[in-house]
Amino acid sequence: MSADTLTPADPSVAEAYRLPVDQIAQRLETDPEKGLTAEVARQRLEQYGPNELEHEPPVPGWKRFLAQFNDVLVILLLIATAISVAVWLYEGEEALPYEALVIFSIVLLNGILGYVQEARAEEAVSALQAMSAAEAQVIRDGKRQSVKSTELVPGDVLLLEEGDTIGADGRLVQATGLQTAEAPLTGESVPVSKTADPIEAEAGVGDQTNMAFSGTAVTYGRGKALVTATGMKTEMGKIAGMLQRAEANDTPLQKELDKTGKRLGLIVIVIAVIMVGTILLVEGATDFSAVMEVLILGVALAVAAVPEGLPAIVTAVLAIGVRRMADRNAIVRKLPAVETLGSATVIASDKTGTLTKNEMTVRAVITASGRTNLTGTGYQPEGAVEHQTDRDESALTAETERILRAADLANNAVLQEKDGQWIIQGDPTEGALLVAARKAGMKPDELESRFRRVGEVPFSSERKLMSTVHTDAEKKEERNIVFTKGAPDVLLERCTHELVGEEARALTDERRMEIKQANEQLAEEALRTLGVAFRSVAPDTQGDKVDDAVEQELVFLGLVGMIDPPRPEAKEAVTKAHKAGIRTMMITGDHPKTAAAIAKELGMVEEEKAVVGGELQKMDEATLERTVQEVSVYARVNPEHKLKIVEALKRNGQVVAMTGDGVNDAPALKTADIGVAMGITGTDVSKEAADMVLTDDNFASIVAAVEEGRSIFANIQKFLRYLLSSNIGEVLTMFLGVVLEGVIGLTSEEGLVVLPLLATQILWINLMTDGAPALALGLDPDDPEVMNRPPRDPNEGVITGSMWRGIVLVGVVMAVGTLLVLDASLPGGLIEGDGKLAYGRTMAFTTLVMFQLFNTFNARSDTQTAFHRPFQNPWLLGAIGLSLVLHVLVIYLPWLQTAFETVPLSLGDWLECVLVGASVVVVREVSKLMGW
Repeated sequence: MSADTLTPADPSVAEAYRLPVDQIAQRLETDPEKGLTAEVARQRLEQYGPNELEHEPPVPGWKRFLAQFNDVLVILLLIATAISVAVWLYEGEEALPYEALVIFSIVLLNGILGYVQEARAEEAVSALQAMSAAEAQVIRDGKRQSVKSTELVPGDVLLLEEGDTIGADGRLVQATGLQTAEAPLTGESVPVSKTADPIEAEAGVGDQTNMAFSGTAVTYGRGKALVTATGMKTEMGKIAGMLQRAEANDTPLQKELDKTGKRLGLIVIVIAVIMVGTILLVEGATDFSAVMEVLILGVALAVAAVPEGLPAIVTAVLAIGVRRMADRNAIVRKLPAVETLGSATVIASDKTGTLTKNEMTVRAVITASGRTNLTGTGYQPEGAVEHQTDRDESALTAETERILRAADLANNAVLQEKDGQWIIQGDPTEGALLVAARKAGMKPDELESRFRRVGEVPFSSERKLMSTVHTDAEKKEERNIVFTKGAPDVLLERCTHELVGEEARALTDERRMEIKQANEQLAEEALRTLGVAFRSVAPDTQGDKVDDAVEQELVFLGLVGMIDPPRPEAKEAVTKAHKAGIRTMMITGDHPKTAAAIAKELGMVEEEKAVVGGELQKMDEATLERTVQEVSVYARVNPEHKLKIVEALKRNGQVVAMTGDGVNDAPALKTADIGVAMGITGTDVSKEAADMVLTDDNFASIVAAVEEGRSIFANIQKFLRYLLSSNIGEVLTMFLGVVLEGVIGLTSEEGLVVLPLLATQILWINLMTDGAPALALGLDPDDPEVMNRPPRDPNEGVITGSMWRGIVLVGVVMAVGTLLVLDASLPGGLIEGDGKLAYGRTMAFTTLVMFQLFNTFNARSDTQTAFHRPFQNPWLLGAIGLSLVLHVLVIYLPWLQTAFETVPLSLGDWLECVLVGASVVVVREVSKLMGW
């Protein structure tokens, strides 16, 4: 076989569905009856490689761990730590370098937490491999053989039977009642009937009914296929390739925190360089001891400027948020993705199993005397049977019972209750008919005891019918009964009569037209339709004597309309999302009419309009961007189309949350700002590619997660507001204290530069006063109005302009107030005092702590007053109390006095510090009233 026979560009492979079987066999150089020889199969395996999906080698654990430290904030902290250790080593002090040890401990803790959360590396492609069938049945050397699916090669004759997972893509040679479940690949909610006939027109994957695809499953019948593609050349392989090429994006929070870190780092570097250079020049420090003292100043500035608790607090708050989201059936795989969902402007959702239950449900039955509607959704056999007729209702009741009984008997599915859940074994369509019969009061045991099956004509895609033959224990005459169901147009052609009440009347041309119109009406309601009929046959019509000849001269019973219905809670969730300013979209592989009808019923759209994948394929980039702004329903889409839609939405500036459960959703899930996979029906591929997994496959849980995400994001803003304003206050205190040392009387006896606060004191404030209250702000209860506001502007930073104004204002107030207290505590300066340096520093130290504790109430909002529900968060009150107790210990415990160079304060001193610290609330309240 020539090497180019199986290239993807070759029409014989890329469009095998368009050619007759004999031409495909010729091009593949194989025999559909005998298959390949063992030797040829071995050669092809060497030529084309094993039938498995390629995957990138996993990143070593040590690299993933080191990657946790690749952050500007962390790098700054490590530099500060290194300098502190260098100073400690040079001076040879006996006391441990507290700054270095604490900073390094925080950095290490944050790295460990990040590593643990990210330890489950992206394994989406590996999960795709796991979906492949372990064994495959083939014909080789004219004999049926079982081989490993990884050893399948192009040209193999693959045998397909009910329950098989298909191991490779193949062109069907035979299809006897063959149906395959392609929902993981195409999104089609019901099994697809297969045929061996070529398809002349160009068709997408979902419409290639003469092809079998790797990773899909046989749900009914049997067949035989010529393998046309293996490994990465299969449709599943193409998805794996896209998944490898799709780039994972940083979340807005990650981007903004990185930006903030760079800003702070730049500020620190500029200030440190200016100050250190000025001091070295002015003070004339030349010996190593003096130089190292100046470097200590640089370390103190770095410690004051960089909120070293920020990474750990962000991780902790997000982790707590993850637990809260888990209580609402949303499992977050990546911590930073929590806030992204809260800022989503678009939820692009799959239909099957997400917005719907993925459980076919009979909605309507139409017979000669009228229409019967059935309520309830899914496989739970509960619901009302409501008759609508302007004729004899008793006749309609009898007709409804007859059609549902026939549909129940011409059926191979099984309805079971397992662990409180009703499930179907077999075809979902047949399962829906069983449930409808149970709603009408029919009991399976009674039906089976009365109507014993004695023969069957299996469904075939050629006939589009399925029939069963039964004896009737209640009938004295020796006659058997045939029950038939199938495509209404085909079935109607085989019917000569129609049941009206208990009487069989001849079908007229006029009545046939009315039935066809009724069928069209059900189709307009996006219902999938089935026709049901029956007839009597001779008693010897059973066993081997049953064939499709019994499907003639039938008595038409009526039409059944069914649909995979929306989840009951999905409509409310869509309404809630719209109220929150979030657009909901449906992207599915299902039929456009069905998709549009479901979308309208859910309230996603006002008109039943859908764009199909073929139309998307022809659009240029600009047209697609306009289309995604106007159209919210997309049907018959391929994986490439899903990616295009998500990318177009992102180019329009939208923050996209993409939900899905199938293999075909994985690339879009990974490319979206946040991917949400289904936990029950979702494939391993979608779960590994997603940022979040829903444990209940419920669209309502997505909206609940949005609400939780918004609350978490608001809390992140609260503690960022608090931390940054506090750290700016510390930076300005240090900077202005050194610059204005002569003005405020801050000098030493040796005439060297003196810091307003020690590095250990600044570090204590950051770890204790900043840490606990900041974490408590991250636990603020949900705001009940959070879902009544529009999403945050995707182009707006996590820290907004108004936040920065408030942060800087508070920082200035803190620095000015702290330095004034320091000035008033020391001799000289603007305010005369009589205390020593240790006393002045202790007063400044305590004042800055008070400023920050009062600032916790300011930080809860940029607009609401600090007195709005001040006792709502008991954690915050507890954190403030804890910080205050710890500070008291530092002031009064002797060994802590030595470590932090503090002295005891009097009651009057405390009152002064508290009053000055409380001024930050007054100033901020005035600024809020002024809208600044």
